[in-house]
Parts: sequence; structure tokens; C-alpha cells
Amino acid sequence: MRQMVHPEWPVGTGEMRSLIRARDWSATALGPLPLWPQCLRTAADIVLSLPMPAILLWSVDGVMLYNDAYADLAGDRHPWLLGRKVQEGAIGHTDFHATALKTVLDGCSLVYRDREFLVGRNGGLQPVWLDLDFSPVPGEDGKAAGALAIVTDTTPRISMEQALRSSEAKLSAIFARAKVGLSELSLEGRFLRVNDEICSMLGRSRDDLLSQGVPDVTHPDDIPPSIRALTALLESGESVSLDKRYVHSDGGIVYARSSISRLDDDEGRPSSLLAVTVDLTARKLAEQALADSEARFRALAEASPALIWHLDAESHALYLNQRTSELAGVPMENLLGSGWLDLLHPEDGPAYVAALSQAQRERKPLHHRFRVRGKENQWHWLATHASPWFQEDGSYAGHVGISLDITETVMAEQELLISNERLKLAIEGSGDGVWDWDIPTNKMLYSPRFKEILGLAEDDMLEGYDDWERRVHPDDLHPTLTALRACLAGKAASFQSEYRMCCKDGKWKWVMTRAVVVARDVAGHPLRMTGTVSDISEKRRSEEIIWHHANFDTLTGLPNRRLFRDRLDHDVKKARRSGDPLALLFIDLDRFKEANDLLGHDIGDQLLIEAARRINGCVRASDTVARLGGDEFTAILTDLDDLAHVEFLAQKIIDSLASPFCLGNEVVYLSASIGITLFPSDASTPENLIRNADQAMYAAKSNGRNQFSYFTRSMQQEAHTRLRLIGDLRNALSGNQLRVYYQPVIDLRTGAVSKAEALLRWQHPKLGMIDPPRFIPFAEESGLINEIGEWVFQEAARCSCRFGSRLGKPFQISVNKSPVQFMSRSEQVDWPEYLKSLGLPGSSISVEITEGLLLNASSRVTERLLQYRDAGIQVAIDDFGTGYSSMAYLRRFDIDYLKIDQSFVRDVASDTGDRAIVRSIIAMAHELGLQVIAEGIETAEQKAALIEAGCDYGQGFLFSRAVPPDEFERSLGAA
Repeated sequence: MRQMVHPEWPVGTGEMRSLIRARDWSATALGPLPLWPQCLRTAADIVLSLPMPAILLWSVDGVMLYNDAYADLAGDRHPWLLGRKVQEGAIGHTDFHATALKTVLDGCSLVYRDREFLVGRNGGLQPVWLDLDFSPVPGEDGKAAGALAIVTDTTPRISMEQALRSSEAKLSAIFARAKVGLSELSLEGRFLRVNDEICSMLGRSRDDLLSQGVPDVTHPDDIPPSIRALTALLESGESVSLDKRYVHSDGGIVYARSSISRLDDDEGRPSSLLAVTVDLTARKLAEQALADSEARFRALAEASPALIWHLDAESHALYLNQRTSELAGVPMENLLGSGWLDLLHPEDGPAYVAALSQAQRERKPLHHRFRVRGKENQWHWLATHASPWFQEDGSYAGHVGISLDITETVMAEQELLISNERLKLAIEGSGDGVWDWDIPTNKMLYSPRFKEILGLAEDDMLEGYDDWERRVHPDDLHPTLTALRACLAGKAASFQSEYRMCCKDGKWKWVMTRAVVVARDVAGHPLRMTGTVSDISEKRRSEEIIWHHANFDTLTGLPNRRLFRDRLDHDVKKARRSGDPLALLFIDLDRFKEANDLLGHDIGDQLLIEAARRINGCVRASDTVARLGGDEFTAILTDLDDLAHVEFLAQKIIDSLASPFCLGNEVVYLSASIGITLFPSDASTPENLIRNADQAMYAAKSNGRNQFSYFTRSMQQEAHTRLRLIGDLRNALSGNQLRVYYQPVIDLRTGAVSKAEALLRWQHPKLGMIDPPRFIPFAEESGLINEIGEWVFQEAARCSCRFGSRLGKPFQISVNKSPVQFMSRSEQVDWPEYLKSLGLPGSSISVEITEGLLLNASSRVTERLLQYRDAGIQVAIDDFGTGYSSMAYLRRFDIDYLKIDQSFVRDVASDTGDRAIVRSIIAMAHELGLQVIAEGIETAEQKAALIEAGCDYGQGFLFSRAVPPDEFERSLGAA
């Protein structure tokens, strides 16, 4: 049942009085309205009677009552707020209201200034700023029972202050970010504020400008008009805009436009000026450049041999250069403003008009050919290039263009067409095929001969250009199309290419095509191409054979020196890019020249073929093995992950070549010396790699052959020394620098000098005495060994005669004969005849040879040894035991002596193994009827061991070193 309220309470009028009376307060902390205490009623009457917004918060719950003025301020939350606890009614300020209520109920007053709250307005929340004065309201017991809050809305003031701060911030932001010059000026024209743009424009710092006035940076001639404009601005308040010149800090002129506005204070009085300045210097310069360009254009246009023109939208001439008037034979004043179409050939007019319309619609340039009437009614062909002209609003305004008189060109093209037809007939008669390509349609016409070349019947259809491209070999397509496109683009005068085409039977045939573009449009685009096709299959086969012969060794089939250099250059460049190492091996067959000369060139060729096969079988497919010539081979090893592979491969080659070569009835033994150099650690160029590998190979030979050697820096010096010695050796004989020394050979049973060995020495003018091991290999390599060997023989023969005369009996001297001397086709000196000429028996000379010579002996070697035997010249096998030591060869030839190498003699007294070997050699030799000479005897113990083993003769330092002939002769007398 609705509660009845005394009609006299509450007092006052307005909406809130009615709402308070109508509300059921029994559910709140205040209780039913009739039971409210008098203090509460009095407080409510005071609130309702106040003209300003006021709130009454009652009890510790802070139940809210407010007047009509606050209802307007509460917005959308009124009348819901009435009777609510303050914590329920607060938006985001619950703690604030609870604290304020507690403070007031404790008997204290509170004042809050410019406090921000959120109120509901139009369905949303809006901020308001309020001043709140809280006062305690006493209850029945005299203590504070509630709080009265007088509310003052300060939102308009706060908003104004924020607006002012925002305006200042925006103005500062505008000054900072504006891309035009901004400056605030005093009424006297001094700079108060400037932005970076105006500073940059004038080339001055901010401090510099703020210390100056506008007249200080204005061109003197522009100061008076600037003052007049500013005076008018101050009087009228209307903004002014003026173009003026400023003076840059470097003295240059800055063209600018300044728009100046007056800034007034709150009372409408002028306080300062705002200037917006735009730099017009670039535009001024552009206008000047445009004027200059226009002048240049007119000068060029009037001097140009081409027709230059400008037509309006109705094709009336707005501009024509003088050349147009001259070609047409019509005065300029009669042409300007008239219709250009009046001069066109009747047959060309419609197409030209249509082309103009299309260019206008598509907004594209126009390229067209047409005829115009000239002087004496002559028709001229013009090639026209034009573009549609549009105004700023996009409306069509006409065409501008240039026309070239191509009458002579057109006449030449027509003559060319006739000439081409004649040429086609001539080419058909030459056996070449002919084709004609209509480029816009992609259709091609082929002559019967063209089809015949490809094995096609005359009625076989070819589907134009696409079919031709499909028939080109994939490997040849790219270079062929590149050459074709260059010709089509005008970069090459003609198209010429050799490539393979697929025939009807599926086979590939080499053809050569020559072609030219015979027609282009006015824009230069190709319209037609004509060409010929020649069958060059036989020519290419011949070229491939020639190329193969030029790049491959005809004997072994390996790459030759030329192709080797090409591949080495390529592999070095590749390794330089990739950073991977590369190895070059220089392989030389040891004693091949011996075998070749002794066994004949047929056997030598078979040796090279088999050696090449073995070397090539040791490397990978990606490596290159080449024959440089003679018995020299190279191997290029690429893509090396591990350098140990190089050593493994080099040893593999050595082992492979060391195996016997069974060639028919002959068994030949060879070995190899290999030099190794690495890229990039040893050298960075192909030339240096080759030189290094060669030097390393010579080091391997010098160290005993049948091995490999890496290149070292010291080898370069050794190579220089070797070359110098070879050069010096050529003059050694003629320069009387060679000497023959003699070392006695002792009969070990009697101790008497039985014979001697002739040993060569070289008395170098700078290096002193040089032993044979240092220069004999050079003599063999250079071919000097034949001449030197013959000289040594003659010297030894003369000394044998001399020594024999002293002793009163023949005296034998052993002479070493190089295998290279045996390889010679003929001796310069017939040894038996020479001995006869001296009155010496053949036994005065003993020839010392190596085991290897007998091992690979040819018929020539056999014949020469038989010649020596018949003449009584004895033969000794030198350094026996270090070679192959095949007993069969000892029985096959008439051998007189075996010379035990000093490597066995050295330890014969202390090493039981060497002693056993020496005894075996001596026993074997004696069994075969041979005598034994031991070399390198240096101690009495060695001598005793050899005598015990039954050795016949000995030589060495124990008895005597090799001495000059005079000293040797004296020793014979002493003995």
C-alpha cells in the first residue's frame, strides 16, 4: 500500500520535490518518509531550496538526495541516482566518495577544486569538472549524520583553458612540421618565432633570424612595397599576399610569396603578425628554363629538316615550322588556321583520320605513313610520329608531331621488293633454301629446297615460325634466338647463325641461316624478314675433325698441349671463383728415350699409348690428362676435398707405370718422375703452375726417379742453376773446361794396379770443379752427351797408349758410355777404327754400361755390343745390383765384368746381409765366367771381406782418388 506523505513536506517546488514525495524510502537506510527525523527533513528542505547544484548524503551509506539544479548536471543518471548509496552512483570514483563521506561524518569539512567526473549524456559518458564543498549535517544527537555538498560546474573554464593550451600546442606543432616557412613577427617587423623551413629557405640559423627584422633579409628594392603592404594590413586587418625577394645568407636571391595575417588579442587589438612564406625560386627558375626551352625549341624547329606541327582538335594548324611551308609550296599565313587534311592524298586521308581518332581514344602515340601534296603537285611520303595533346581538365586539345620526308626510302623499298624477288630466283639456283617471314602474322613461307634440306616432301606443311623454332636443337636455340632478336631490334644489320635442325627422320642436320629485315613500320618495328638456309653438315663434320686434330694428340687420343692450356686456364678461373684447391701433375717417363731409340719407334709409340691408358685410368672422369709431347704428360686434378688424394693418385700412377709393358715379343720396364704443384698455395697463374710442376718433376728425377716431388720455392733457384749449367755446358768442351781423371783398379790378389777408370770432371770458370752427377744428366738432356762422350773416349784411348808405353804393355782404361749414346743412330767416332789408328788393341778399352740398357736392348744395341766384342773391346756392367739384375741378360750378351755397386760394399765387413749379397754376386759371376770389380772400397776391413769372398778387382779411396793423367802416370812409375 502506497505510503501517505504530509502534503506540506517537503517544501519548495520543482521536479525533485515530487520525486522525493513519490519514492518509497522504506528500502533505504533512511526508512519511510513519514518517519524521517526533523534534522533530515530540514537538510532536505535546504537542499531543495538552493539555486545551485547541491547533494545531501545521509547516514554512513551516503544515501543521495539532490535538488533540481543537480538533476540537470547528473544527466542520463537522473532520477536513478535518487535514494542510491553514493558507492552505487559513483562512476570510477567509489573510493573518493566513500573517503569524503567518512571525513565529513567525522565532523570535518572538505573542499575539492576542479575534480573530473564522468556523467551520462546522450547514452554515453562525458567528462565534467566540478568544485565540491562538503559540510557536515548534524543529526538529532548533534553529531554529524550526513554531508551537504555544494557543487559548482567548472567545465566551461577548464575546457577554455585546455583549448588555449591545445591551440598553443597545435601552433607549435604547425611551426615544427610545416613544409612552408612560418614566422611570427612583431608589429615592428622583428622575428618573434620561426620554423626550420624558413631558416633553411634563407640559409640562416634560428638565433640569427630572431635577432633580426624582416627588412634585414629583404632585397632593398622590395622593402618599400613590403612596408606599404604591412601598413595596410595593420589598418584594415585583412590578410595580404605579396611576391618578394629575400637575400640568402650566401648572397643569392630567394624568390618567395609571403601571406601575412594579423593576430589580435582578446580585446581585438593587433598583437603580432603571422607570415606564411612559400619558396618560389625553383618555380621561377623553371619558368625561366621553360622560356629558354621554348626559345630553343623554336630555333631548332625552324632549322629542322623535318616537318614539326601542332593541330587543334579540329585538325587546324596552330603551329607549323618553315619546312612545312617549303614542302607544301604554300605561304605560312595560308596554312595556319587551315585544315591539314586538305594536303593529304585522297587514298590516305581516311586511314590517317582513323589513326588520329584511335590515338586520341587510347591516349597513345601515333605512327603513320601517308602522302601529302607538295610543290608542283608532287606527292611526298611522310613518316609521322605524333602524340595526342590533352588539357589539364583531360579534354582533347589536338595533336603535336613531327613528319619526315621518306619519299626516297619508300621508292627504295619498292625497288628492294622487286630486287628480292629476283634474288630469290638466284638463290634457289644456288642450292640454298629460301624462307620469308611475315612477322605480324607469324606466318612463314618456305621454298621447296628448304624442305628438301630437312628431308620433307614439297607438300609437307610447316606451321610457320613456331614450327621452325621447335625444330631448332635445344642446345642451339638460345644463341640463335639471341642473334635473331638483335637483328629484329635493329642492333645488328643482319641475322646469321649456324645451328642444328631436326629432319623428318628425327636426325639433326647442321644448317647456316642468313637473313635481313626487309620491311619496318614507321616506328621501326620489323614487318618482314627474308633469309636463306644452307646445308653445312659436311662442312661441320670437317671442322669437327680439324678441331679434334688441333686439340687432341693423334697417337694417344689425349688432349694435346693446346687443349691442356685451355682447360688449365678454365680450371684456374673456376678454382679462383670457388676457392677450391687445384693440383697440377707433370709426369715424365724415365728412360723412355732409351727404350724408344733402342727398340724402335713402333715400340715407342705402343709404350706411349699404353702409358697414356694407364695414367688416364688412375684419375677421375672430371680430371684432365694431357700429352704435352714426347714422353711428357700432365694431369689437372680439380674439386679436391682432401689434398691427400693428390699423393694417393700420384703414387697410383707411379705404381701403374712401374708394371712391365708387354709389347709383342718385347718386355719393357719404365718408371715415372712426377712433379706436383698446387693452386693457389704455390702459384696463381697457369704459366707459373706449369713452370713449378716442371721444376718439381726435375727434382724427382734428380732424387733418383720413380717418385713424386712437391714444388718448393728452392726449386726455382735449382731450376735457374740447371738452366745456367746447361748453357755453360755448351761452351765447356770448346772452352777447354772438361778434364778426364783416372782412378786405378787394383788386383785384389796381388795389390797391383791392373787397369783404370776414366772419370769426367768439369773445371767451371766460376763454380770450380763440378762432379759428373751434377752435369751428366744435363748433358744427356741437351744432347751434348754424344760429343762429350766421344771426346772422353778419345782422351782415354790416348792415355791408354801413353800409360801402356810407360809400362811396356797394353793398359786397359774403362770408359762409361751413356745409354743416350747407344740410342744415337751412328757414332761420330768408330771406336775400333780409332783404336787401330793409335796402334792399340781393342782390349785397351773397356766399355761400362748400365743394366737398364741391356734390359730394354734393341737390335742396334746388340749389334754394337757384338762389334765391340769382335774388336776385343770388353764390356762391364756398372752399378750391378741396383737395377733389375736379370740373369737372362747376362747370358744373352758377352759381358766381361760385373761392378758391384758401392752401396753393397759400404757395409760388407759389418753387415751379414750385404756380405751374403756380395758373395752371391761374385759366385754367380764366376759361374758365368765373369770377373768382378768392387767399387767404393774405403777401409782395409772392406778389402779383406772382399778378398775373402773371392772378388777379383777393387777401386776406391783406400787405394786412390781419381787423379789427373800426369799424376796417374807418375803413380805407375812409382809402382
